[in-house]
Amino acid sequence: MAKKKPATSRKPEAAADAAPAATLKDLLSAEVVGKLKAQAEQMKAEEAERREKARKQEEEARAAEKKRLENDFEYLLNNSGMDWKKYK
Repeated sequence: MAKKKPATSRKPEAAADAAPAATLKDLLSAEVVGKLKAQAEQMKAEEAERREKARKQEEEARAAEKKRLENDFEYLLNNSGMDWKKYK
């Protein structure tokens, strides 16, 4: 049987833990941070508008397809119920 080696644990470096890391928000001025936030909000609004337009376009396409199929006799015949006795 092989001998097990004891696990060595690393000690955290004291210098790295003592000084807090500077964030990007701390390094930028308040004006720049405000501009970036405004730009992010504008981009979110544009994305929401684009999604809404795409949803409406898909809905209109679906409605047009349904209307086209309702005027197609073959489609109506194939998708109707086959129990014609209940319509007598």
